[in-house]
Amino acid sequence: MSEKIYVLDTNVLVHDPQSIFAFKQWPIGIPIVVLEELDRFKRENTERGRNAREVNRILDQLRRLGSLRDGVPLPNGGKLSVIFPEDRPFEKMSRSGGQFSEEKVDNAILQMASSLQNLGNSVTFVSKDVNARVKADVIGVTAEDYRKGRVDKEHFFRGWTTVKVPAVQLKREFPEILQELVKEKQVIPNQFVLVESNHNPFNHRLFRYVGSKKFYSVDHPRFIWPLYARNPQQLMALNLLLDPSIKLVTLFGPAGTGKTFLALLAGLHQTLVKDEYRKLLISRPVVPLGKDLGYLPGDIQEKLHSWMLPIHDNIEFIVHHASADKHLHAVQAELRGHVLHDEHSGKKHKKNGKHSKKRKDGLPGGLGGVEDLIARGKLSLEAITYMRGRSIPYQFIFIDEVQNLTPHEVKTLVTRVGEGSKIILAGDPYQIDSPYLDFSSNGLVVLSERFKGERCFGTVHMENSERSELSELATRLL
Repeated sequence: MSEKIYVLDTNVLVHDPQSIFAFKQWPIGIPIVVLEELDRFKRENTERGRNAREVNRILDQLRRLGSLRDGVPLPNGGKLSVIFPEDRPFEKMSRSGGQFSEEKVDNAILQMASSLQNLGNSVTFVSKDVNARVKADVIGVTAEDYRKGRVDKEHFFRGWTTVKVPAVQLKREFPEILQELVKEKQVIPNQFVLVESNHNPFNHRLFRYVGSKKFYSVDHPRFIWPLYARNPQQLMALNLLLDPSIKLVTLFGPAGTGKTFLALLAGLHQTLVKDEYRKLLISRPVVPLGKDLGYLPGDIQEKLHSWMLPIHDNIEFIVHHASADKHLHAVQAELRGHVLHDEHSGKKHKKNGKHSKKRKDGLPGGLGGVEDLIARGKLSLEAITYMRGRSIPYQFIFIDEVQNLTPHEVKTLVTRVGEGSKIILAGDPYQIDSPYLDFSSNGLVVLSERFKGERCFGTVHMENSERSELSELATRLL
C-alpha cells in the first residue's frame, strides 16, 4: 500500500533527537545505515555523541511497542519504521560513465529512499546536508531541509524599529507616535524605537518599550573609561547589557559592529566597578580547521589562548584607553564622589567603599590586563565543552560566536545560568562555519525568536561596522 513517507538523514537526528516526533501524522522511515552511523557517533564525548545516544534511547523505548521493521505507532498519530534496501536503483543510473558509490553512507540512504519511491510511495528525503539534497534531486527523490524551529530570514526579530516624525515631536518628552505603536501592537517588551526627524536622520531620539504602555528615553551610560556608543544600535546594546533586570541578551551583527567589545565593556564595568557580579566568564565554541583542541600542548588555559585572542584584544583595548586618556583622572574623581547616578532606575546611591578600591597603578575597580584579572579571580576564560552540568551563579557570562551552535547546544548553555547571573550570546548568523547550520536554524537566531517579548530578554541586530573604514568596506564588498 503506497503512502507518504519522510526518510530522515542521520544529521537530522543528531541535530534534533526529537525530530522523530516532528512530522505530525506522517510515517517516518529511518534507513538501517543511519542506525550504524549513530552507533559510531554514540561513543563521542560531544554534542553529536550525546544526541546519538538520546536517539538510541528513544528507539529502544519505541521498539517495546512492536517491530521497528514493521512499524511502531508514534504519539502524534504517525508511525516509525526502520527501512532496508529492496532493490538497487543506482545500478541503473550512470552519469558520464560513472555510478553513485554505494560505499558512501549518504548514497546508501538515498538508495533506500529511492527504493521506497519505486514501490509507489510518495517519499520526501529530509536532510540538513545541502549536497545530499542536491543528489536526491538528481535521482528524482523530493528533498527538503529539516524545518522545525527555523526562522524566516527576511522577517526575523531585530529588537528595534525606526519611525519618522516631524522634528517638533522630538522636543516632546514622549512623541505621540510611541503610543500609536502600542495601540497597533507593533512593539513588544524591551524593543527599541528609534524616532528620527523626517528630514534629518541624524536628529533622533531612542526609546525602549518596557510594557504596560510605558516607554523610557535611552541615554548614553557613563563609564570610568572614555568610551561610548558610536551609533544607536550600540547604545541599544549597552542599555540591555547594563540593565540588571535583563538576564538574557542576544547580539547579532557582522564583524566590526562591536558585539564582543560592548559585552566586555559592560561586563568589566559591572564586575569591577559596580560589583554586581563576582566574575566575568567568557567562552567561545571551538570550530577547528585542523586537529581538535585536545591535541594542543599545555594546560587548558594554554590550549584556549589562541581561541580567545579576540577577547584579549578587546580587553587590552579597554585597558589602553583607561591608561592613556589624559582626562581619565578627572572622570575617576567625579565617579568616586559621594553620589552615583543609576541610569536605569533614576535613583541615586551612595558609593560603597568596595567600589572605590584602587590598584597600585591608580586604575579604579582594579582593572588590569587579562592575566591579572584571571589571577585575581575576576575573569575566567572557559571552553564550552566543560559547561554541561554546571550551575553558574552571580556571574556575567559572555558566549561569543554562538551562530555555530545548534538550538540544543544553546539551550544547554542558557540552562547553566544560576541565581544572580546574566548571559549574553553574540554572533554573526551570516557567517556560519558549521556544515549543517544556516541563518534560519542556528541556535542564536532560534533562541532570539522564541524569547522575544519576554521581560527578562532583549536583543539587538547591529548593522554598522565601527572597526575601521576598510573593515566596513570588506563587509559590504566581499
